[in-house]
Amino acid sequence: MEIDMQTRRQFMKTLGIGAGLFYASGCVNPLRGGTRESHPQPNILFIMSDDHACNAISSYGGMLSQLFRTPNIDRIAKEGVRLNNCFVTNSICTPSRAAILTGKYSHRNGVYTLKDDFDRSQPNVARMLQRVGYQTAMVGKWHLHTEPSGFDYYNVLPGQGRYHNPVLKEKGKGWKDHNAGGERYEGYCTDVITDIALKWLDGRDKSKPFFLMCHHKAPHGLWEYAKRHEHMFDGVEIPEPASLWEDKSHRSEASSDYGRTILTLGDRMNAQKGGRPWPTGRLDTTGMTDKQQIKAAYQKYMKDYLRVVAAIDENVGRVLDYLDEKGLTDSTVVIYTSDQGQFLGEHSYYDKRWMFEESLRMPFLARYPKEVPGDSVNDDMVLNIDFAETFLDYADAAIPEDMQGRSFRSNLKGRTPAGWRESMYYRYWMHVKQSNVPAHYGVRTKHYKLIFFYGLALGMKGADKDWQSGASWELYDLKKDPLELHNVYDDPAYGSVVKELKEELFRLKKAFGDTDEKYPELMEVRKRL
Repeated sequence: MEIDMQTRRQFMKTLGIGAGLFYASGCVNPLRGGTRESHPQPNILFIMSDDHACNAISSYGGMLSQLFRTPNIDRIAKEGVRLNNCFVTNSICTPSRAAILTGKYSHRNGVYTLKDDFDRSQPNVARMLQRVGYQTAMVGKWHLHTEPSGFDYYNVLPGQGRYHNPVLKEKGKGWKDHNAGGERYEGYCTDVITDIALKWLDGRDKSKPFFLMCHHKAPHGLWEYAKRHEHMFDGVEIPEPASLWEDKSHRSEASSDYGRTILTLGDRMNAQKGGRPWPTGRLDTTGMTDKQQIKAAYQKYMKDYLRVVAAIDENVGRVLDYLDEKGLTDSTVVIYTSDQGQFLGEHSYYDKRWMFEESLRMPFLARYPKEVPGDSVNDDMVLNIDFAETFLDYADAAIPEDMQGRSFRSNLKGRTPAGWRESMYYRYWMHVKQSNVPAHYGVRTKHYKLIFFYGLALGMKGADKDWQSGASWELYDLKKDPLELHNVYDDPAYGSVVKELKEELFRLKKAFGDTDEKYPELMEVRKRL
């Protein structure tokens, strides 16, 4: 099926900390909702990419911001607010998406790893918005295995989807295997997803407010860019992050030798001895030293990645232009985010999963002219389990008490509610040797981060029960060491900090209902350490 290219061209332009979270299901906690507004329910447009790092959005002012600009995504920040401390609770695609839909941690919504199916019978925010009059749609990357529920319309990629000439599965045309089926569309995936989203907006029931989730596959690996961006970085050298050459001897044995590294990415890009050819062209590393290979692989990775991001930015611009042209700008909450962070060579990593900052931090930009001051910045700690509650708050809908987050509508307006969280709990469950990141959990405050690498499969789907990655603690002083290059867990000067952070970590685990008594092997490891 070919999307009308003329249509495409005409649009294109260059918590409290945790106490008191659990109440009887079905009741409304008056502390969660925001102030009722006199204006009608706003439209909600939620644009989410996959693996888009804050450092690849120029409004965040990172190392790449002078070399690579994202003017359309930046426009949301310029006309709204940028969150500096938005964090994922489990940095991997499927679990993060489940947390966003349900407002619950993995252990509550049942999606711990990439292998878990989302229970479509459980409440989700789209269903709740339908009940209060919203027309709902989901377009693009779904990645939750089971058929989307709560959406009046959906058209989603099976599995990870393809970058070129993608196949999408439309509502009413059968589901069956989540990794197969669907209809082929000519074009580049990011363009096609936007085409479908705009077509739905044009044909929607205009008597109702809309909730549209527009989810891009990009910039998930293997970073296959559009032909129009092929020469974008010809003759350009991408600057290297300071931690690309990190000496990991400061790390504990449970983390120092693990992770998906730029060196191993170079091996994949080389694709010798029967390996699958790299889709954007082989990187010939023959005869290179490790250092030379890291440098070469980093340059190729970053150029491919940023070319893919360029298409996202263009398509965000198309959507913003559409809202302007249709007179919807003032009545629409526009959000741009990613399902988690991504390493762009920091710690010599690519991928995500770790609790380190580049993986933990999500970009979050929001615009709503009626409420959100333009060109504003907010440093409050916001989590992906807060998103659903915020949508419901905008819709003036009841927020179920079994949700574990809190609306941050007031924060977006520049007003931090009393008792807002000062720490956050993170847990990565997916103990898989191929991914090379051991299972761990931890607590982050404004100034510190404490991580416990327990490295056990705990019966998770697809986990490697025989992978022995070791167990240990790590502590980072984020004020003195924002790049997390000095693990100070064993430094006596931090003894009292360790004690306080462990108390906070276990308090949060208890408050969120994620205690480990059901995992005796983990409790035994913890006792030893």
